[in-house]
Amino acid sequence: MNNSAKFSLKQRLKSFKYAFNGIKSLIQNEHNARIHFIALFCVVVLGFVFQISIIEWLAIVIVSGIVILSELFNTAMERLADFIEPKHNIKIGLIKDYCAGAVLIAAIVAVVVGCIIFIPKILDVLYQ
Repeated sequence: MNNSAKFSLKQRLKSFKYAFNGIKSLIQNEHNARIHFIALFCVVVLGFVFQISIIEWLAIVIVSGIVILSELFNTAMERLADFIEPKHNIKIGLIKDYCAGAVLIAAIVAVVVGCIIFIPKILDVLYQ
């Protein structure tokens, strides 16, 4: 594939528009994605309230990014699968289940990281 087009800042900025459209569509159309973003908002608020360390912020950013990325890939795969085969198909159903499982694992890991960071801080406040 030979792409000899010259670099265009306008085209690069336009590509951001498409990316933001994808994120906007995810939030508007996917209930689970909204739950993830609400949870992320709550975690960020808690991070400021408890003044978590830079390492803790990094952990939160990484696991949160993985959850949102997983949700985006899962949604893309579901849409593509539904486009290719609108009728129920056992093999495509299994592929969709794998993708949903990936999101679930990412979310569980994020919850575990959140618990490791916040439970000791909450207990300190409760038992002071």
